Amino acid sequence: MNLRHLTFRLLEVYVTVVKTGSVTAAAQRLHLTQPTVSQQLKRLSESVGEPLLHHDRGGIELTEAGRELYRAALDVTGRFEDFGDYLAELGGGRRGRFSIALVNTAQYVLPRLLGPFSQAYPEVDLTVEIGNRQQVLERFERQLDDIYVFSHPPSLEHAAAARFLRNPLVMVAPESHPLAARASVHVNDILTERFLLREPGSATRMLFESWLQGQGVQLSGVLQMASNEAIRVAVASGMGLSVISRHVLPVAHPGLVVLPMQGFPIQSHWHFIVRRDRRLPHAALGFLEFVARSLESCLPPEYVCNEVEQLNKRLAELAH
Repeated sequence: MNLRHLTFRLLEVYVTVVKTGSVTAAAQRLHLTQPTVSQQLKRLSESVGEPLLHHDRGGIELTEAGRELYRAALDVTGRFEDFGDYLAELGGGRRGRFSIALVNTAQYVLPRLLGPFSQAYPEVDLTVEIGNRQQVLERFERQLDDIYVFSHPPSLEHAAAARFLRNPLVMVAPESHPLAARASVHVNDILTERFLLREPGSATRMLFESWLQGQGVQLSGVLQMASNEAIRVAVASGMGLSVISRHVLPVAHPGLVVLPMQGFPIQSHWHFIVRRDRRLPHAALGFLEFVARSLESCLPPEYVCNEVEQLNKRLAELAH
């Protein structure tokens, strides 16, 4: 007996012969000639050192050694079939892992995509990293993640981007503020106001400062705050005005009012960003495919700007 000579193909042929009940039927199923199947059965029997089956009028009959080998062969071939199913699911993005890094403001909308995706693909291991723009940019430069979410994309020299959601920036004030009663607010009305803004380099602040520059004005006072939640509370408490993403505001926002500022909202978009010099895992590709077909059902359709399908096509071209 020399079990080292056993191969997966020999076991596959043996299982097929037993299941079909004849060498002829097995040959047809395996797309082999009948003499080839008979020869492989002979090799298998020689490797085991025992007769495995014999023929009678009703078909084939397994010997005791043949029955034990059949059990073992079923286990082996079954495990490989399971492995084939696993590879198919892996290739289809239904298994595996990937990581996504997103800027702070995107945490107010991304869970609406991540939740349904996780329910649809529970075998995918997903890691989410959240930080300010500079922190996510550093992760992007160090290639620490597979997908990135920015409202103001970095240089696209080594990356591809797709807009997926409009991110309008609005100006908010305490509901008791004198400007809250105005039908329209002009830029000159806010020049002496104190503004509560995120750190320099944040996309919201950059876009607001660019808007101010376009108006030819400069603010008299800015107070930097670390989070959107802190800004909301501070504005409602009367500490000043702010410019924030419309998505940061809950449906009901007591203590706050969106000012009818001329030239507002400032239009911005959130983007999915992937590096072109990095191979994406199947699970990450599966997520982007899920996003392309699910955006309108997961996020407010009036804000959706779905360019993800074009991104998926570019990634498919890069893969080839």
